[in-house]
Amino acid sequence: METWIVALVICGIYLVVTLATGIIPGLKVSKSVSGYVAADRSMNTLVLYFVMGASIFSSFAFLGGPGWAYSRGVAALYIIAYGVIGIMPLYFIGPRTRRLGERFGFITQAELLAHRFDSKLLSVVLAVLSVAAFVPYLVIQMEGAGIIVETLTEGRVSSAVGAGVAYGVVVIYVLASGVMGVGWTNTFQGAFMMVVAWFLGLYLPAKLYGGVGPMFDQIREAKPYLLDMPGLAGNGDPWTWAAFGSAVFVSAAGFTMWPHLFMKSYAAKSDRALRLTVVMYPTFQIFLVPILLIGFAGVVMFPDVRPADSILPFLLTQLDLSPILIGLVCAGTLAASMSSGDSILHSAASIAIRDGVRQVAPRRFEGAAADERERFLIRAAVVALALVAYYFAVVSQVSLVALLLAAYGGVAQILPPVLAAFYWSRATRAGALSGLLGGLLVNCVFLFNPELSPIAGMHEGFWGLLVNVTLLIGVSVATRPDDQERVQAFRET
Repeated sequence: METWIVALVICGIYLVVTLATGIIPGLKVSKSVSGYVAADRSMNTLVLYFVMGASIFSSFAFLGGPGWAYSRGVAALYIIAYGVIGIMPLYFIGPRTRRLGERFGFITQAELLAHRFDSKLLSVVLAVLSVAAFVPYLVIQMEGAGIIVETLTEGRVSSAVGAGVAYGVVVIYVLASGVMGVGWTNTFQGAFMMVVAWFLGLYLPAKLYGGVGPMFDQIREAKPYLLDMPGLAGNGDPWTWAAFGSAVFVSAAGFTMWPHLFMKSYAAKSDRALRLTVVMYPTFQIFLVPILLIGFAGVVMFPDVRPADSILPFLLTQLDLSPILIGLVCAGTLAASMSSGDSILHSAASIAIRDGVRQVAPRRFEGAAADERERFLIRAAVVALALVAYYFAVVSQVSLVALLLAAYGGVAQILPPVLAAFYWSRATRAGALSGLLGGLLVNCVFLFNPELSPIAGMHEGFWGLLVNVTLLIGVSVATRPDDQERVQAFRET
């Protein structure tokens, strides 16, 4: 039997196991919106650890990370830097978020902020922002699944078909089980892809160069510029320290502001479980070390692979590996894609309905059947968003890392109002809204017109945050304080 057929069968078996893993846990939670979105607030440390880790490390890690190491060298280290720093805020705001969720019934990020600042408009703005940022993030996952299947089969199965099958499975178990299905599939997928990553990260350098050390010796001789900090920009020119530093800063600021990560605070069983997860979380960053080694492994032996994001599946087709091993590796890469895609899809749909549609048309969510109707609409949104993302995944030609960096600039703008909600009682509704909208506007201006940046290469999200914080403080001081009874609840919790 041909190698690609064996590997494809293994991937098929993996998809079946994932589907079962996603559907069965959903039988144990209530059929309410709270059960579907927040797992009845019952997730333990183990599930939280893998949900938070696997939902962030995705196609971007397994394909974009090696792609950057292969084409841009040590610039890829920014990924490890922001991950270690970015999780820290959740240690402080996560438990308070969880307690507020129990007290007021919050299950989304926007609900918390809309309550603190008494603003339905803020809820709608955050819903639009979240969904707009989620779509490119979901596109990344689908593109990753498609790339791995197409390369594995040497073009016999198109990337469109590969992405469609993989995400058909995701849609089914997200519809069936909600966040509990996401949690347990992420636990299975996270453990699986960590084993695969370490195997590949050590095996490929040993196979091609005789070890990690000899690999870097040869890279130093052939392409020493790839090992000079801060690495290369996308056009092949040296990346500036301003670009590297701002990429780390903006990505770290947006890390825990991603709604699908932030919302897991509501699902935590206790404050202790959540804090322990945050403390353990940086160990997930260790998984990125072998991921980057995969990309470096192709630098000398296989120059000029295009696109760079395909370096991992390309290496698999060039080496004399067992078909079973290739299948397991490809299944691990699919795990990386699906473990983020399911969480993103579930959160995006929940936010679109609960924070967007429900605020615009509240009467549709009244009455005895309101909870059932809302759950149905969230499921419908899951299907709709999956189809939108699939369309862009099939026609888009943008780099996986470039997509993610662009999305982070917008999501990072949520950090100032979140910190203000918990730590600055003088922050007002007008200040939060003007800061968020101003920051988003400036971020978009520099995103589409990078030549306008006063400092070349500076991430557009940095300028957005600068304007955001300035407006938040200035407008809050200039306007009447918010209701102190409501504000005090956030200070005391």
